Amino acid sequence: MNTRLAPLAVLLAALLGGCASAPEPAAVPYEVIADAGFAPPSERVTADDVFALSPAMQAYLRSPAFTSFLREHGPVRGLIAALYTKGELRLDYDATVTRPAAGTYAARSGNCMSLVLMTAAFARALNLDITFQSVLVDETWTRNGTLYLASTHVNLVLGKREWDVIRASDASDSLVVDFLPPEDMTGYRTVPLPEAALVALYLNNRAAEALAAGRVDDAYWWARAAVLKDPRVATVYNTLGVIYTRHGNPELAERSLRTALQHEPGSLVAMQNLVPVLRQLGRVGEADALAARAAALHPEPPFYFFDQGRAAADRGDWQRARDLFARETRRAPWYHEFHFWLAVASYQLGDTRAARAELERAFDTSTSTEARNRYAAKLNHLRAGAHGRQGS
Repeated sequence: MNTRLAPLAVLLAALLGGCASAPEPAAVPYEVIADAGFAPPSERVTADDVFALSPAMQAYLRSPAFTSFLREHGPVRGLIAALYTKGELRLDYDATVTRPAAGTYAARSGNCMSLVLMTAAFARALNLDITFQSVLVDETWTRNGTLYLASTHVNLVLGKREWDVIRASDASDSLVVDFLPPEDMTGYRTVPLPEAALVALYLNNRAAEALAAGRVDDAYWWARAAVLKDPRVATVYNTLGVIYTRHGNPELAERSLRTALQHEPGSLVAMQNLVPVLRQLGRVGEADALAARAAALHPEPPFYFFDQGRAAADRGDWQRARDLFARETRRAPWYHEFHFWLAVASYQLGDTRAARAELERAFDTSTSTEARNRYAAKLNHLRAGAHGRQGS
């Protein structure tokens, strides 16, 4: 099982504040819903099947191999041994696709949400206690064209457990299931995540993925379903705001983004999304004031040094570019694109050894098969060149 950080790919999202507790159900803000402006979805939009067991999963539950794991290790550790430890199921990490439980089991790949849903589906079949968690790691940012994406992280606790907000070592009757290895989880705070919020985030992931693929209408219906599932989750209003912006509805975009800011007043992504919307609406003064507030709160936002590095590269100043790419990489070592451009700058400066090392890091931190294949090809090219020089 891949042990890299498994980010929950959430479109332009802030960390989940206010999702840990379960207050009285919040009223749905129907003012951010606009069904008439969108074509019907091209796929079935539902969360009814997120925990559903496929026939193949049901057959595995009944298999002699599975039951022997339960007898040997007990229900909690037996389940994990059956799924992961003994190699019965090896998940390949892929941040670009969020699948329900059955889809993850069939594809053998997914992100941290996929892992949580599939494990929970098996655990429910065994009547195990389940607690979903939001892991309070720093937001990780990625970029898809002009879209900025921020990622949060979720995991799962199997078995009974006493709760506080600090992640302690596991009790003998409980186990944390996570893409991250235990040593990387040390010191991270966690809070319980209600199932409704988890499912809303699943739906929001599907919206973000549809939008990244250019399917704006489908993205709307997934985001709409997320709002209806749990109106307390601020993330989904950010997503709706970007969808409305892409769809040419700035008034609705502003309404959605301001709702996001009501839930998360300091959200950088909501402010960054709202600034161009206000400019589009002709309210330049408001846009400038909001941009100044965002800059004061976040003077060096994600991609700040990277963008400066790209500008230096465009000028041919590769030494300056390498310094800036290295600075961005130090504060976000998990993002493959930063390592790739640091490799490019190193190569331009004649440091092929450093270029090769950074390409290897880009490969290791990449979040999709396409990116891994691209970096592998570039690594092979560099290695072939090095071998050619040695043989000449």
